[in-house]
Amino acid sequence: MKKIIYPDQLEYISSFEKKDNALIKKIERYAREHKVPILSKDSSNFLEHLIVITRPKKVLEIGTAVAYSSIKIGRNLSSGGILYTIEKSNDKIKIAIKFINKAKLEDKINLLEGDAQEIMPKLKVKFDFIFLDADKEDYKKLFDLSLSLLKKGGVIFIDNLLWHGFAASKKVPKKYASSTKHIRSFNKMFMKTPSLNTSIMPIGDGIGLGIKIK
Repeated sequence: MKKIIYPDQLEYISSFEKKDNALIKKIERYAREHKVPILSKDSSNFLEHLIVITRPKKVLEIGTAVAYSSIKIGRNLSSGGILYTIEKSNDKIKIAIKFINKAKLEDKINLLEGDAQEIMPKLKVKFDFIFLDADKEDYKKLFDLSLSLLKKGGVIFIDNLLWHGFAASKKVPKKYASSTKHIRSFNKMFMKTPSLNTSIMPIGDGIGLGIKIK
């Protein structure tokens, strides 16, 4: 199959990239300097478009980190929309709260502090949209919990399903052997989930997209 995306095509596409606001740039810089994983630009742009298109009233994010994607979701929510986002790292929670406050999105973002596996079963809310981006070894358990909280017709958006390219690679560095095994196993399960219409898209580090059909 002939390639359709080459470095010059990527450079051409990037030339149209809109400049984001100063706060988003600051969070991106903080993430780089402190080695905090955040969504790629392509993935975060895609996520924002989906939020605008689907107009969810209730969104769940599993893995707040420093609130980069939280803010991108929150600023695109329609009137009355709210994001519940879960984070267990105390250090990241402090930074996330600071950035959420600077974005003036306290009324749209509800940060839940603690382990998602403990918090999710206690939630009495059904969600229109769920974004899963947490520890890879926990993906299966968190996915199962997500399905029980997702409304019929709702969307689940999952990051890192190509896992730096290692999910499709014959040679995987020892450092990534265990996490790659988890991702490969998860991908097989995800694509065969009968209650979802699913696809894995080559955007960023690989986006899993599912629509709940039953």
